[in-house]
Amino acid sequence: MSEAVNQGHVEMHVDEFGIATIEFGHPMSNSLPGKILRKLAETITDAGKDSAVKVIVLKSAGDKAFCAGASFDELISIQDLETGKVFFSGFAQVINACRKCPKLIIGRVQGKAVGGGVGIASAVDYCYATRFAEVKLSELAVGIGPFVVGPAVERKMGLSAMSQLAINATEWRTAEWAMQNGLYADVFDSEHEMDEEITRLATVLAKSSPEAMAELKKIFWIGTENWDQLLAERAGISGTLVLSDFTVNAINSFKKK
Repeated sequence: MSEAVNQGHVEMHVDEFGIATIEFGHPMSNSLPGKILRKLAETITDAGKDSAVKVIVLKSAGDKAFCAGASFDELISIQDLETGKVFFSGFAQVINACRKCPKLIIGRVQGKAVGGGVGIASAVDYCYATRFAEVKLSELAVGIGPFVVGPAVERKMGLSAMSQLAINATEWRTAEWAMQNGLYADVFDSEHEMDEEITRLATVLAKSSPEAMAELKKIFWIGTENWDQLLAERAGISGTLVLSDFTVNAINSFKKK
């Protein structure tokens, strides 16, 4: 297996106001190997349990891509169904960690989001982006499909927008399109402008009632109580499809580009 699957980081910093900033990063356009997915889910869960944390800002490293989605190096190494299910369950764990976290999560999307990156942007409670934050659900192009992230994307953007992304899997949609369809709350011309607004909102929320925010979050996520089981089942679908000759050949083709 490529060394790339062991690279990357997840870090959390909590400031004096109780604003926790969780950052994930990977040298390959912030792609997500299983190790990073597990650590990210654990960090979000831990932040939710920490009484010192009032609100969470979720971001990725650097100033280019927000998240390139699943790690192709790890996808191509999967040889059996169980390994495939475990890998795709990593995305399920991150989404469910966001869902169950009693703290409100603000997303910061500075650049392009693909596949699982769109899933993460959909799983936060309030998401800001720059005009460079185009989106694409590219899974069908490699013979899989956005099965695990689909429920989160559909919940945030609606079935129509989600299906457009899932079907037209090779085309980018603009950040403005994503905002019009509910993924982003606002789109900014620069990271500086976006960060100013994130700081403003996070500071306001950090001074708000933790109990009220936790109760609001429960209401926002009503109807998703079955997602532990649903997303596990979806991970099984992806874990099966990733073993197909079509997907193996498609991923190898993408890696050569």
